[in-house]
Amino acid sequence: MAAALAACGEAGGGDDDKDNDGGGGGGYTIGLLLPENATARYESFDRPYIEDKIKELCPDCDIKYSNADQDTNTQKQQFDALLTEGVDAIILDAVDASATASWVEDAQAEDVPVIAYDRLAQGPIAGYVSYDNVKVGELQAQTLLDSLGDQAEGARVVMINGSPTDPNSGDFKQGAHSVLDDTVDVVYEQDIDGWDAALANEKMTGAIESLGNGNDPGFDAVYVANDGMAAGVITALHSAGITDVPVGGQDAEVAGLQSILAGDQTFTIYKALRQEAETTAELTYRVLEGDDTGDLATSTVDSPTDEDIPARLFDPVAVTVDNINDTVVADGFHTPEEICTGDYAAACQEAGIG
Repeated sequence: MAAALAACGEAGGGDDDKDNDGGGGGGYTIGLLLPENATARYESFDRPYIEDKIKELCPDCDIKYSNADQDTNTQKQQFDALLTEGVDAIILDAVDASATASWVEDAQAEDVPVIAYDRLAQGPIAGYVSYDNVKVGELQAQTLLDSLGDQAEGARVVMINGSPTDPNSGDFKQGAHSVLDDTVDVVYEQDIDGWDAALANEKMTGAIESLGNGNDPGFDAVYVANDGMAAGVITALHSAGITDVPVGGQDAEVAGLQSILAGDQTFTIYKALRQEAETTAELTYRVLEGDDTGDLATSTVDSPTDEDIPARLFDPVAVTVDNINDTVVADGFHTPEEICTGDYAAACQEAGIG
């Protein structure tokens, strides 16, 4: 017991009076900060997966959750409030990873470890769990090329990238360009602040207006960084009467999968959020317990401020109409009942979903 208490005292600032017994549920208080709720994944998957795993490992732990609604200043206030309240650790999915270095330094000064979730926050973080985001971009680009088939060489591609404040977006773009640049001509490219679908729609409309020429829209495919923005892009395409160009996405959202079934979207990228979220929860708990994390953080990464950060990076999977059933459905990420509603029921049957 004495050894466990000593380990807890070293791991996190928290409340000195807390009864952290270090034995399967020691009463830690863990902050969970997510960046936004416009993307369906955060409230529907990331949050409950993390919270449920923490409670499984530590039934007496208290979780203090906040969502920043895509506002960096709000997230800074939430982070500071957690330190004021005396949390033992913080799981941080940053709105703007470049803004977090001083926050994490403040936490370190109070012996509060910060685990970066999904996005690589700057500062002396204790660990990082995400996907190989450069590989995500590579997979998006290769799947887009595959969808073009014999027409890929020299194809004209529009790129609608994610938010410049999200380091993952830069990785996606880097990976995509590494595959596309030697094969296609990128004729229009825009980063979209806040991953905003309406702004993606606006930029795609602008691309159509600037590139179009009679019966030729001026492009042959559209790379889109996620499913939410892909929906905005597809609306712009339909408004212009364009229905026959491949459009990619990411996140395997229900709406994105339904768009694939309808033939409007060509593919998405599936990142199994349960394994990412549960690994983050367990990594955080082990850091607090002072336990070995080598089997969880199996590699290291560098951020602009720090090197050799313990990390776990999972591999993404491309999803098309042909493997929805073998990926997101087989994993229980989405059920046939969620996907195969109304007008999509017949397409689901044809795709063997069920």
